[in-house]
This record gives sequence, structure tokens and C-alpha cells, in this order.
Amino acid sequence: MKGVMRFGKKGKLSPRYVGPYKILKRIGNVAYELDLLAELAAMHPVFHISLLKKCEGDPASIVPLGSVVVKDSLTYMDVPVEILDHLVKRLRNKKVASIKILWRSQSVKVATWEAEEAIKAKYLHLFPYDSIPS
Repeated sequence: MKGVMRFGKKGKLSPRYVGPYKILKRIGNVAYELDLLAELAAMHPVFHISLLKKCEGDPASIVPLGSVVVKDSLTYMDVPVEILDHLVKRLRNKKVASIKILWRSQSVKVATWEAEEAIKAKYLHLFPYDSIPS
């Protein structure tokens, strides 16, 4: 089966199963005829039972794709919650300050290191000690 194009994708990324499809009739003891989509009309509709897998989903719970509406203006911005750590790295003739940021939708394990100046420019409220004029 090397190099065979299956269901539109080649190789490792080809899906193992496609469907679910309705069984039209049983042919013999080990084969079934399926009600395939029009785009799969080139395929023979009879399959051996070893190639089929039982669909365990509830067809009543499937939401039709046409009823789902997504706005084009829908955006999501992750907001920093707090500064967890501070680090200053020395590069030849300059110092670069970095801070470890905890983001709103993430855990402490996936907190990221960011340049202090970039975060300070966007989120001044995280630096209360710098906002007080001297």
C-alpha cells in the first residue's frame, strides 16, 4: 500500500477511518454495503467487516455545520496576570532584562520569558514600582 492515495491525504497523515456512513444492506456474512457521499462515488460501496469500525457517537448530538456562525471580528488576546521571576542576562557590552510572565489562560508550568521593556510598554499596570513619578 506504499504510495497509495487514500481519502485525499498521502502517507502517515491519511485518516485511518472516514465516516460515519449508514449501512444499506448486508452482503453475505462478512461484507456490508455503505451509503457513501457523492465525492466518494468512485469507490466501491461494499466493504469487508474487518475494514469497518462501529460508530459509538450519538447522531442526535451532532450539530449541523451550517448552524454554527463565527464572527470575522472574533479575536482573543491573552492578558498577563503577574510577574513570576526577573532575570538580567549580560551580553558582551549590554544587559538584557527578562521577566517570567504568568498568562491568564495558562498554568505556572507554561509561563513564558519575555523582554521586560516590551511588556512594560504594553502592560504598565504590572510594574507598580515604576509608575510612581520620582
